[in-house]
Amino acid sequence: MAFELPPLPYAYDALNPYMSEQTLQFHHDKHHQAYVTALNNLTKDTPLADKSLEEIVKATYGDASKQTIFNNAGQHWNHILFWQVMRKNGGGAIPGELEAKIKEDLGGVDQFKEAFTQAGITQFGSGWAWLVVDGGKLKVTKTPNGENPLVHNQTPILGVDVWEHSYYLDYQNRRPDYLKAFLENMVNWEYVAELYSKAS
Repeated sequence: MAFELPPLPYAYDALNPYMSEQTLQFHHDKHHQAYVTALNNLTKDTPLADKSLEEIVKATYGDASKQTIFNNAGQHWNHILFWQVMRKNGGGAIPGELEAKIKEDLGGVDQFKEAFTQAGITQFGSGWAWLVVDGGKLKVTKTPNGENPLVHNQTPILGVDVWEHSYYLDYQNRRPDYLKAFLENMVNWEYVAELYSKAS
């Protein structure tokens, strides 16, 4: 079964002015589609063709001969989550159970936002910043390129793309401004809380 590019769960202009219609069209329709197309071409007529996306990510991690497959599978998985953790009029209050867990494990909402922002800022080059569930606890982490927390036995519940194509049209080289806008105005905290409930 070939992988497909899922449609965005909102209109292209839904995240304006924090993420422009041009950025969403370019990022979703061109970049994400390219990962899907490459992944289908790379796995066609191989034993991986019948595997789930998560299985492919885990099976190809650390195997130099399958690095290109891993890169595209990881990026496909990462972007599926990325689109879902954002919404129109995002940001705002974090649902109670998740907020309490953030306070317990990360010291508070402000401390979490600072740690998450720093993870995104300090990820050299391309990559991702994450909020994950690891051994029953919330942790902030980061990964390079298309790598994701699944390969470290962690469950991602929030991820932000810090590849330049995700923000350069709107923020140029101001990655900290992009990360602030993401946390304060784009995150779908209800969906993140739902993922936390499933993971905990």
